[in-house]
Amino acid sequence: MKLRYIKSILLTVSLGFALTACIGDLDVSPIDPSVTQEFDQDAVFAKIYATMALTGQKGPDGNGDVDGIDEGTSAFFRLIFTINEYPSDEVICSWGDPGIPELNYINWSSSHEMLTGLYARLNFDVTLCNHFLEMTEGQTDEKSLHQRAEARFMRALNFYYLMDIYGNVPFTEKVSSDLPDQILRADLFNYIEKELQEIEGDMYESQQAPFGRADKVANWFLLSRMYLNAEVYTGTARWADAATYAKKVMDSSYQLCPSYAHLFMADNDGSSANLAPQEIILPIRQDGANIRSWGGSLYLIAATHTEGMTAWGTTEGWGGVRARAALVKKFFRDGNVPVGSETTVARAANDDRALFFSTERTVEITNVNTFKEGLSIAKFSNLRADGRSAADSKFTDTDIPFFRLAEAYLTYAEATLRSGGDANSALSAVNTLRTRANASQLASITLDNILDEKAREFYAEGHRRTDLIRYGYFTSGNYLWDWKGGSAQGSSVSSIYNLCPIPASDMNANEKLVQNPGY
Repeated sequence: MKLRYIKSILLTVSLGFALTACIGDLDVSPIDPSVTQEFDQDAVFAKIYATMALTGQKGPDGNGDVDGIDEGTSAFFRLIFTINEYPSDEVICSWGDPGIPELNYINWSSSHEMLTGLYARLNFDVTLCNHFLEMTEGQTDEKSLHQRAEARFMRALNFYYLMDIYGNVPFTEKVSSDLPDQILRADLFNYIEKELQEIEGDMYESQQAPFGRADKVANWFLLSRMYLNAEVYTGTARWADAATYAKKVMDSSYQLCPSYAHLFMADNDGSSANLAPQEIILPIRQDGANIRSWGGSLYLIAATHTEGMTAWGTTEGWGGVRARAALVKKFFRDGNVPVGSETTVARAANDDRALFFSTERTVEITNVNTFKEGLSIAKFSNLRADGRSAADSKFTDTDIPFFRLAEAYLTYAEATLRSGGDANSALSAVNTLRTRANASQLASITLDNILDEKAREFYAEGHRRTDLIRYGYFTSGNYLWDWKGGSAQGSSVSSIYNLCPIPASDMNANEKLVQNPGY
């Protein structure tokens, strides 16, 4: 991984120009790495954001950042989605690629390719941020202050996922050949918290950053998510802090997009018809002409669509990821879903978020490998709300709405209820989202209501595993869903799977590391 990292640093200047379309204030030209190996501040800064959208130096493939895994699969969001969604009650994948059945059934090992790939991706991104911060240390001009704060934010974000998924992980703030020490999960939580608090003053004010870059609200957003899960990470609950920071996000200049569907369309970076940018706090930028990846929104759209479905705006339709019955029953309690398009299904559900295609589909899944068993998810598309054509017939323009305002409403509701706060305020926050979805108002609220609402609002957005662990439902028998544990009716699994293993390859390379229990 270190050799690959060094190679990427030398080549990174050749990629900076590709991000100019999404990082508004950068004007970076490609530089031949065989001619210059000098540090290019703007290009390396662009690469920090590029690691969320692209998988290597060329795009959509070729000269990938991470070795040992298919480059398209190595994408930042694709791996986060795969590991947080496949084992959950929301989606299941019909593909038989090595590692997918183990994720579907919550039965993986320390040699699992995708878990190893995400670990490498996150550590690569941390190392890139470390390099940028080392090379810009002591610079106090306004541009550098913003960039350094954002680099620290992005490092904190990658450390957050390492903490959430793997627990006690290698930790360093320097680029070095020395083997890193392992940091305890609770100590990493404290480090991330301190980092986010320290950099807030140097980050852009709400919605003042170029679209695609993190501002102060993104900082508050990540803190609220961390505090919501603090008891899992540290053993000490921080419900009041989660509610406080979620409320800061809610009270910022961001606003809910009037249309739920517009959040997941090709012009969700803004158009005359699409107001999604007013809700999207931090997108992962995509552009069919310039920012191409097999693991970004193309993956989300192609993996959930196949022939016969309502037009989805790209020639790619891979037919692999679809809804588990447990998710469909969040909208249709009896599982009785009308046959038709996503428009028909959403209308019958009395909820605009029920974007499922049900023609020639079954709600129940008897054969995991058959894509048309299970309703198809039609939530993501490469169509534009304004009716114009996307930039490319294959690669997608649709930004991934990675942080969006709606999450703060549900964080606030859950944290308020758990901390013994005003239940009416929690209920109001949930009903605000239901109003946007044209769904009926809830008369009362419970923690399980909120968990179900999170599924309805955020299904297939890469959140679910973390939520289920926080509730004590991910591995236990307290809540079963179809194909949990490999059983059609669902079964409990070992609690060791609440944490993913440190990859065997890193255990073998670093004698300082201690493996997570059970692996």
